[in-house]
Amino acid sequence: MSTYDVAVIGSGPGGYVAAIRCAQLGMKTAIIEKYNTLGGTCLNVGCIPSKALLDSSHHYHDAISHFEEHGIEISGTVKANLEKMIARKQNVIDTNTAGIKYLMDKNKIDIFQGLGSFVDATHINIAKADGKTETIEAKNTIIATGSKPSTLPFIKLDKKRVITSTEALKLKEIPEHLVVIGGGVIGLELGQVYRRLGAEVSVIEYLDRIIPTMDASLSKELQKVLKKQGVKFYTKHKVTAVETSAKEVTITADDKKGNPVEFKGDYCLVSVGRRPYTDGLALDKAGVNLSERGQVEVNDHLQTNVANIYAIGDVIKGAMLAHKAEEEGVFVAETLAGQKPHIDYNLIPGVVYTWPEVAAVGKTEEQLKEAGIAYKSGQFSMRALGRSRASGDIDGFVKILADAKTDEVLGVHMCGARVADLIAEAVVAMEFRASAEDIARISHAHPTYAEAVKEAALAATDNRSIHS
Repeated sequence: MSTYDVAVIGSGPGGYVAAIRCAQLGMKTAIIEKYNTLGGTCLNVGCIPSKALLDSSHHYHDAISHFEEHGIEISGTVKANLEKMIARKQNVIDTNTAGIKYLMDKNKIDIFQGLGSFVDATHINIAKADGKTETIEAKNTIIATGSKPSTLPFIKLDKKRVITSTEALKLKEIPEHLVVIGGGVIGLELGQVYRRLGAEVSVIEYLDRIIPTMDASLSKELQKVLKKQGVKFYTKHKVTAVETSAKEVTITADDKKGNPVEFKGDYCLVSVGRRPYTDGLALDKAGVNLSERGQVEVNDHLQTNVANIYAIGDVIKGAMLAHKAEEEGVFVAETLAGQKPHIDYNLIPGVVYTWPEVAAVGKTEEQLKEAGIAYKSGQFSMRALGRSRASGDIDGFVKILADAKTDEVLGVHMCGARVADLIAEAVVAMEFRASAEDIARISHAHPTYAEAVKEAALAATDNRSIHS
């Protein structure tokens, strides 16, 4: 029987990063993955493939909508070839997953392909695809099995017409009408992909706004821009039934007034969140506790009730984000090595990769009001930037929230071109507890989108924005 200092179950961003850091710190490490490729949801059916399709569809949309204004003339018809887009997406996946395999080999991490399940707190059984089994012993185990798409109790996912994000990433045809249930990140990103390619897209959201966990101003701005792009929104609508026929899906919902309404489409994307995935782990044999929500319960050290078993990422409480899982993977590895790492969960940024992008870190206005914290706000419109005018990306804004007394930055909320990258400046500033004045005093290159961050900081500091 092979014996390890650490065994990691799950090879997504949390799992493989945890394994690498453990190996770097001198621990004999194994990683267990039930699928044929490494990388988990993120690399195979999540973050990476969705961004590949977002980029491909963005190029197509620019070609049919914006090239002419840039002086680029195309003779003939511009066509979207979904099959080639899907093939390119798969090539991106294959390259990335091969990269993870390379990193495992480089760091001398043993890979076990198969379903890992606990025999007891220190032994893990691995059931392989060929029917064979193998058991390994691990001094410590990190559970990093991630999450799966959720659904509603009355919805039957046939994965043909009623689909999840996994199937939406490999459709054989561009939908005529894609109905999206759920106005969160995944539904909006995939909805925009197919809207750009010519599909009619309708988004049905139970709450009163899209991306409801983010600042309300971002929800309003993104909905306004996506409406201009042709996406239809039905907020405060409660879906009550989803029925399918050979080529049609009928969605019934109660509208804002409680009246039943029907939506008909050829595809229905169910995007109502994700659930922790612990199926097949046999956690009971190791004595690991789950919460009422099906999450693995952990303490502040990400340790379960069983001292040598830890859990990270989507399978525990908190935002289901790849970069959050990565930070937790490093945290556990360094904890096992006797170090004293830290994670500030308030400073884990959130991003929506639509175009314009949406990004945020820290507290929203709603949270500050609820907590009774006095704050000041500075906002700057992207359309006032020379760089935005030059590229034609004039939608959106940057908003900085700062403490009314100390001027410490409490939250930064952005919508616009490349804000997925710009948000890192805000994270760095807030990690060092910067004031709005600090950001306002820093030179930002001109012309850049980042100037909007400086201008918003100036606006939050005695309302002294220069260009607005």
